[in-house]
Amino acid sequence: MPTRHALQLAVPWERVEATEEDWETAEPGLLGTMWTQLVLVRHFEELVLRLAAEGLVHGPAHSSIGQEGGAVGSVLALAPGDTVTGSHRGHHQFLAKALAHVAPGGLDPVAPFPDEIRRVLLRTLAEICGLRRGWGGGRGGSMHLRWWEAGALGTNAIVGGGVPMAAGSAFCHQRAGTGAVTVTYLGDGAMNIGATLETLNLAAAWHLPLCFFVENNRYAVATTIEEATGEPRLSARGPGFGVRSFQVDGMDPLATYLAMRSALEHLRAGDGPVLLEAETYRYYHQNGPFPGSAFRYRSREEEDAWRARDPLGTLAARMVARGPWSEDDLGGTRARAEALLQEVAEELFEPDPSGRPGTRRPRPSELPDPATVDQGIRSDLSELADAPLAPPEGPPGPRQTLRFVDAIAEVLRRRMAEDPRVLVLGEDVHRLGGGTNGATKGLAEAFPDRVLGTPISENAFCGLAGGMALDGRARPVVELMYADFLWVAADQLFNQIGKVRHMFGGDRGVPLVLRAKVAMGTGYGSQHSMDPAGIFATSAGWRIVAPSTPLDYVGLMNTALCLEDPVLVLEHVDLYPRQDEAPVEDWDFCLPLGAAAVRRRGQAVTVLSYLQMTHEVLQAVESTGVDAEVIDLRWLDRASLDWATIEASVQRTNRVLICEQGPLGPSWGAWVADELQRRCFDWLDAPIARVTGTVSSPTISEVLERAAIARAEEVARALVALTGGARA
Repeated sequence: MPTRHALQLAVPWERVEATEEDWETAEPGLLGTMWTQLVLVRHFEELVLRLAAEGLVHGPAHSSIGQEGGAVGSVLALAPGDTVTGSHRGHHQFLAKALAHVAPGGLDPVAPFPDEIRRVLLRTLAEICGLRRGWGGGRGGSMHLRWWEAGALGTNAIVGGGVPMAAGSAFCHQRAGTGAVTVTYLGDGAMNIGATLETLNLAAAWHLPLCFFVENNRYAVATTIEEATGEPRLSARGPGFGVRSFQVDGMDPLATYLAMRSALEHLRAGDGPVLLEAETYRYYHQNGPFPGSAFRYRSREEEDAWRARDPLGTLAARMVARGPWSEDDLGGTRARAEALLQEVAEELFEPDPSGRPGTRRPRPSELPDPATVDQGIRSDLSELADAPLAPPEGPPGPRQTLRFVDAIAEVLRRRMAEDPRVLVLGEDVHRLGGGTNGATKGLAEAFPDRVLGTPISENAFCGLAGGMALDGRARPVVELMYADFLWVAADQLFNQIGKVRHMFGGDRGVPLVLRAKVAMGTGYGSQHSMDPAGIFATSAGWRIVAPSTPLDYVGLMNTALCLEDPVLVLEHVDLYPRQDEAPVEDWDFCLPLGAAAVRRRGQAVTVLSYLQMTHEVLQAVESTGVDAEVIDLRWLDRASLDWATIEASVQRTNRVLICEQGPLGPSWGAWVADELQRRCFDWLDAPIARVTGTVSSPTISEVLERAAIARAEEVARALVALTGGARA
C-alpha cells in the first residue's frame, strides 16, 4: 500500500466574523457613514425598479437589493487612491465608490445630504436610463457605469469580463509604488469563467495588489451554486492559485469592512493578491422587480430567511442599541433619501403629454443627440499634432539593408528607451533570444522590468494590457504568438478593448498596440495561420496597420505608439527574413495615418494589397507584364483606409483587383469591394475582381496548404483575366 501524506495549504484561508466587541468599538462615524450609504443605495435601487416597471429603463435593471452590505462595507475600508471595477450587477459597487469619493470625511445620518451626493445620484440614474447627463452620456446604461476620477473604473456586462482589466490597474499601482490597490467585484458565476481563473493565476504569479471580491449570491440567473461547481465555498479557489483567501458574511457590513481591512494589510504589504468571498443574496430575480420565487427556482421560505438578515435591519438594530442614534434618526435618513431621489427623478422625467394618469417620459432636454451616435469611437488624432511625420514614402536620409524582424526589435528598443511607459508583454517574449522569431531580441536585457513574459493565458494578459492602457501610466505592446490566438482572447479584444472608449462616453484613450503574426505557408496548420484583418475590421474601435517593408514597419509602429487608440500591427512570417530598406539614423519618424504607398504606377488596373501579398502582387505583375498600379494599403481599418489614393487610381485605370492570401470566409477584401463599388461605380468598366484563398483554412499538408492560400500565381491569372494581359 502506498504511504499517504496530507498536504497543507500554502496560504491562509479563513472566515472573518464581527464580534460583539467589534460592534461596541466601531467608530460612530464609520457606522453612520455605513448606514447613510446603505440607505442611499437601497432607495436608489428601489427607484430604479419603479422606473423599470414604468418602461423608463431601456434595457435591463439588475438591482443589487440585498447585496448592498458587501459593497458598502468593503469600499469604506479603501483609500482614495484605490480603484475598483464592477460586475453587471454593479449599481451598489459603483455608488459606494462614488459616494465615498464625494464625501471622504463620511456622511452624517441626521444631516442634510450635500449637493455632491445629489449630483452622483442624478448622473447615475441618468446613465441607467440612457440619458444625456449620465456618466457616459447614456451609452452605458445599467451595466456600464464609470467615473474615472472617483476610482470607479467601470462595471461590465460580460460575466468576468472586467477582471483582467482590473489586473492592469493593479499592475500600474504596483509599478508606480504608490501603495494603492485595485478591487474587482465579481459574482459567483464569474468564478467559473476562464478569464477570472487566468487572472487569478497571473495576479498571483506577478504578486499584483488585486482583491478578487466575490459576491456569492448563490444563483447565476436561476442556476444554483451547487449545480455549477463541486465546491460551493468559492473562496476555496484562491489557495489553489497561491492566493490568500477570506470568507465573510456579506449581509454584515461591519464584518465585510473588517475582512477587507485584513485583505488590504496583505495587499499593501506587497504579498500578492487576495480573494474575498462575501456570502450574500439578491432579493429579486436576475432582472426586474420580481422575486426569484415568482420564477419557481427559489422558495419563499428561502427568500424570507435571507431577508431576515437584511444588512439595513442588522445595522440599524446595532446602531440604536449602542447609540447615539434613535429609530427616528435612522428613519429620518430614509425619508430624506426618498425625498432626494424623488426630486432627482422629477428633474429627469416629466408627465407624459398623452395625459394618461401615472405615466412619465424623459424630458426632451435629457435625451442624447442622435447625431452623436458615432462620436468617440476613436481618437480625434490630436495626439499626432506634434508627431515627427515623414512623407508617405518615408524620411529623406541614408538607408541601410536590414532584415524585417530586426527592424521590429530595433524600433521597439528605441521607443522603450525614450518612453518609460512602453512595456512589451506576451508569451516567451523575454526568452529564446527575442521570442520565438527574434522580434524582441535584446529587449529583455536592456529593459528587464519592462519585458514581461506571461503565462499562456491570452484572455488574462490581453485584458491586463487593456487595463494598463486605460490607466494611462503604461503603453503596452502585446504580442500574440499567432494571430489565431485572438479567438482565445476575443472577449478582451473586442467586447472590452475595442468598445470601451465609445461605451463609456468617448472621453478616455486606450493606447495599446497588439502585434500578431500571420503564418500562412509555414506548415503550422489551421490554428496557427490566420490573417485576422477582416475580423478586426468589423470591430469599430480598432485601427489596423500592415507593414510590408522594414522602413514601413518603423514608421507605422512609431505612429501606432503615438495613438490613443488600440492598434493591431500585423506581421507576416514570410517577411521576417526579408531584407529591404531601413533607416540608418532616423528611427523616430512617423508615417502618416491613413496613407497608402503606391509601389508601382500603371494604367490598366488598380491592385490593392497588403503585407506579404504586396510582394506576391509585384512578382505577378513582373511575370505577366500587365501595366498594373499596385497600392500597398498599409492601413486597413475603415476609419484609416486611404480612399483618396484608391479613388484617384481607379479613375485612371477603371479596373480593380483586390488581393489577399487568407480564406474567403473572413476576407478583409469583401467589405472593401462592397464599399468600393458604391464609391467608384461610375468609373468602373468591369466588376471588381478578388484574389483570396479558398474556403478552407490552411492545413498541415504542404500540398493542401498551397492549394488553400493565394500567391503570385493566382494573382497573375486574375490580372490576365481582368485586363486581357494589357501591357504598358
